[in-house]
Amino acid sequence: MSINVLVISNYRDYHSTRPEANIFMGLAKMGFNVHIMTYPGTQMQKRFEDAGITVVEFHPDHKGKRSEIERVRDYIIENGIDIIHLFNSRAIQTGIKAAKRLPVKVVLYRGYTGNIHWWDPTAYLKYLHPRVDRVFCNSIGVEKLIRRQKIFKTKVPVTINKGHDIKWYEDYKPIDIKSELGIPEDAFLLINVANNRRMKGVPYLLKAMNLLPSDATIHLLIAGRNMDIPKHMKIINSDDKADKVHILGFRKDVLNIVAACDSFVLPSIKGESITKSVLEAMSLGTTPVITDIPGNTELVVHGENGLVVRAKNPKDLSKAIMRIYNDRELCKLMGEKSKERIRTELNTEMTILKTKKMYEELINE
Repeated sequence: MSINVLVISNYRDYHSTRPEANIFMGLAKMGFNVHIMTYPGTQMQKRFEDAGITVVEFHPDHKGKRSEIERVRDYIIENGIDIIHLFNSRAIQTGIKAAKRLPVKVVLYRGYTGNIHWWDPTAYLKYLHPRVDRVFCNSIGVEKLIRRQKIFKTKVPVTINKGHDIKWYEDYKPIDIKSELGIPEDAFLLINVANNRRMKGVPYLLKAMNLLPSDATIHLLIAGRNMDIPKHMKIINSDDKADKVHILGFRKDVLNIVAACDSFVLPSIKGESITKSVLEAMSLGTTPVITDIPGNTELVVHGENGLVVRAKNPKDLSKAIMRIYNDRELCKLMGEKSKERIRTELNTEMTILKTKKMYEELINE
């Protein structure tokens, strides 16, 4: 039996959506009839079509506009869609309404740990909606969050990590960022890649830098938008290590920079699922140092392929940094094991197979 799947998602950013897009190209090769609704002119369109996927150049621009609901509903009926898989707010609210009274299974994606509460009326428009058959959770942390909501059937949430492929990163060679920034050749490089949001916990990382010994040749690179805000600059300039913190802003070559660093440090305080930037760093063999919040801890086995410290704890973070600074062989080994963990446990093939299993179980219910 061939299964017809309609995916509604935003594929305008090629790089960030590659793990997700790869799921459906893999399923198409396994015989699923995959239809994808997305914005026109995406880089993914040709790759989708080459994989045998039907691409519809449409994506809802509103959360429940009647004409958009009717367009999705008509497509479901005309193409005998068995499953709709919805990946963002506009897609979710449009798709759920389009599926009303139709014999189609509804699957939602959730990649953020937090902000789902049984007592919140708005949650029933999406993840707590009784019409939802499955929630594709990007981490165990997300699944546990949903299972805590009392009204949910236990079969609804399922954890399927968005796996990566280390082959995607073979062309990202290290660049000489030390020469570019005037950093000593023997310096130990830390990097954080994120756009400035409170959940990313950057102030704790900056405070950890201030706790490091002054004679340690450790430099921190921070890549991402809006990181040079007054709050951050005040912490940086309050210590004699200000010249060891480098705010890079947005960089198109950020993965080449990550490949040139010794450790990727993510001091998040909440909300992460499994962070793509950590997966990328691991795929490049850069050792991760992360906090013990739900989601990301699924990526790192402490002391084996990286280090895990308590969230909101600059002292713990500084100790972890000094541990790998003083033991470069350990740092290198953990980087190699991170890459191996992507290859064997967090790979895209496993994601495709788990998604296939979920779809088949839905159809057979």
